Amino acid sequence: MASVLVVEDDQFVRSALIRHLTDASHTVRSVGTALEALREVAHFRFDVVILDLGLPDLDGSEALKMLRGITDVPVIIATARDDETEIVRLLNAGADDYLTKPFSVDHLSARMAAVLRRSRSGAGEAPPSSVLRVGGLTVDPLRRQADLDGTRLDLTRREFDLLAFLAGRPGVVVPRRELLAEVWQQSYGDDQTIDVHLSWLRRKLGETAARPRYLHTLRGVGVKLEPPAAPPAAPPAGEPPR
Repeated sequence: MASVLVVEDDQFVRSALIRHLTDASHTVRSVGTALEALREVAHFRFDVVILDLGLPDLDGSEALKMLRGITDVPVIIATARDDETEIVRLLNAGADDYLTKPFSVDHLSARMAAVLRRSRSGAGEAPPSSVLRVGGLTVDPLRRQADLDGTRLDLTRREFDLLAFLAGRPGVVVPRRELLAEVWQQSYGDDQTIDVHLSWLRRKLGETAARPRYLHTLRGVGVKLEPPAAPPAAPPAGEPPR
């Protein structure tokens, strides 16, 4: 059973979703506008949000950005828009999955189950002792916290998942296909999805693609995370540098 927020302005669609989700033993709250959705997630804890894009007060893509600013709750986009560029853009903006209307209740149930399974396993699969350390980077999968040189990093859920996955394989080049499968739970996707999240993650680690410290991209191969190279040792006192 999950706590679900349905954000849908079409009363007929909303009623059908509420009925189906309630019959499946989920706890459901529903709203018809983006601003109401933001108020809901600010006051209540949800396991998943089902978000329509064609809302009357604010486009759902803007609502998604605002939601990501205050919560990491999994979001499933449910809309009639089926443009591939739009789908990639929304996934890059933080959506966890995307359903094109019309869809069956069984399809929705399967997507919800997959999103909830990933969310719950990611939060509880690591024992308390399995803190990952790579150079000055510390990643705690259980508490979902990451620190760099003693300073807490403010990461989105997807950024943390990506960092934790790479930190668990320090120095290993991870193919992009594996990242899509393990971090995004997708068997296919655009490389732009990975590049965008790597760019955000690099910024928070204080580095760039041109001057990497921890994150290294091997063109056409994959990505690896490793500690920064140690600076050259200073020569002993009295000995001129070579």
